[in-house]
Amino acid sequence: MSLKTQADAGIRADSLHISKFMELGKGPWELPLLRHMFLEHMSSYERILQFRCLMPGPVAYLYELVEIPKNLLLEGANAELVAQASSRQTPKPGYGYVYDAERKLKFALYFDGGTERKLQIKAIRKELCTIHATWRFESAPLEQSISG
Repeated sequence: MSLKTQADAGIRADSLHISKFMELGKGPWELPLLRHMFLEHMSSYERILQFRCLMPGPVAYLYELVEIPKNLLLEGANAELVAQASSRQTPKPGYGYVYDAERKLKFALYFDGGTERKLQIKAIRKELCTIHATWRFESAPLEQSISG
């Protein structure tokens, strides 16, 4: 089981983003090989969950637990690979786009060639996932006490 978190300032209610699904390490930087590494890594998981903070307070809070279907991510095997040749990064980053039958994006694999050499999964359509729980609550603001 993998549990990822998301609480970035640009979080979107209708899509998920995993900023570091896996490290890609050193070695050859070829998109078909990197996609294969992703698929091998997927064999380690039965379920992928994301705990998301959609509203971080300080008074109102909203959290949700979403399951990203493994079968959805395994569709990455047929991702349309596109190298970003104009990028200044070394090695050059690339994308793997996964579309539905109407060519609407389901999600994108982003092979980040930056210093961390990691795989991000972007724009996962939440409608294709399962929401297991949602927590919405309010909290009184903390009052500061002055000791003296």
